Amino acid sequence: MHESLKALRAVRQYRDEPVPRASIERIIDAARWTGSARNRQPWRFVAVTEARTRAALSGCGAYAVHLAAAPVVLVLASVENGFSDTVFDMGRVTQSICLAARELGLGSCPTTFHPADNVARVAALLELPEGWLPRHAVALGYPAATPSPSAIPTGRLATSELLRWV
Repeated sequence: MHESLKALRAVRQYRDEPVPRASIERIIDAARWTGSARNRQPWRFVAVTEARTRAALSGCGAYAVHLAAAPVVLVLASVENGFSDTVFDMGRVTQSICLAARELGLGSCPTTFHPADNVARVAALLELPEGWLPRHAVALGYPAATPSPSAIPTGRLATSELLRWV
């Protein structure tokens, strides 16, 4: 039941191989079915393949450096609508994107642009309409043969450590 979730990993190193446009469109077609509060669908997507723009995006946050090397950076913009559940909805659609990408043999790595100055820089770079804020992105590409080891501990806490019954 949960094999696709267990197999999903953040991939930050990619082969130098373009991702077909049709694959990105399939990912978005699948992700658009993600539920959202009151079905507002508070998201829009920008697929960035141009190397210069990806390099500029990689400078928009402490953890965005890997975006320069990804063949595609999918920037997720959310509408500034005053609803507190929009951030939750953006997390849901991000997970859908990562799972759909994995089904197509692509690696992915979600990224958050922060602080607010970087969000504004990305919005200007991508010429987004006013009110749309690009707080998140997903790097996409075919995984490199040998990923580098993570400095962060791996593994998951046991269900018994995470779940409490009352």
